Amino acid sequence: MNAHLYLRASTKDQDANRAKVALEFFATEKGLSIIGIYAENISGTKLDRPQLLALLDTAEKGDVLLVESVDRLSRLSPTDWDTLKATIKVKGLRLVVADLPTSHMLVEAKGITGQIMDVINNMLIDLMATMARLDQEKRVERIRQGLENKRAADPEWKPAGKGKNVAKWAEVQSLMQKHPTMSADQIAKLAECGVATVYRIKRETKTA
Repeated sequence: MNAHLYLRASTKDQDANRAKVALEFFATEKGLSIIGIYAENISGTKLDRPQLLALLDTAEKGDVLLVESVDRLSRLSPTDWDTLKATIKVKGLRLVVADLPTSHMLVEAKGITGQIMDVINNMLIDLMATMARLDQEKRVERIRQGLENKRAADPEWKPAGKGKNVAKWAEVQSLMQKHPTMSADQIAKLAECGVATVYRIKRETKTA
C-alpha cells in the first residue's frame, strides 16, 4: 500500500521535517511504501496550503495520507475542516494518524471490521480536530489579552519587533564592504536574504 507523508510546522523557526524519521519508521513497520513526502511551514488554520494541495492532487484512491497528529493536518474552522475531509473522502484516501492507534487499523482492517473502525476513527479525528482548533483559538486569545494588559499598564508600550539576525547582518555588511558597486539585489542573493533587509542594513549603517 502506498503512503504519502504530510509534515507541517507553523513557523519558519520550527522544523516541518522534525517528524519525518518517526513517520518513515512507522510506515516501514506497517509495510507501507512511501511514494511522497510533503513538508511545509504554514499555519494549520489555513486550508490553502501548497504542499497539502499537491499531495491531494497526486495521491490515488486507496493510498494512505500519513500524519504525525491531527493538529499537524488541521487547526481549521469547522467549514474548512469539512471541506478537507470531503476532499480526502472523494479521493478515496485512508487518513492514518501516527499518534491515533484506531487509525492504524485502516491499513489492515477490511470488511465489516474495517467499516466499523472507519466510523470510530472518523469520530475521534473530528474530536481531535475540534480540540486542535480550540487550542489555537485559546492561544490567540491569550496573546491578545496579554497585549491589551501591557497597553493598559503602559499606554506608550509597543510590541518589540523581530530581532535582527546578527550573523546575517554581519555577512551583508561584509559583502557591501568587499563589493561597494554591487547592487542590493545581488547582495541579497549572495547572502540569501530579502532585498528589504539589505536596504535596511545600508540605511542603519549610514546613520550609525
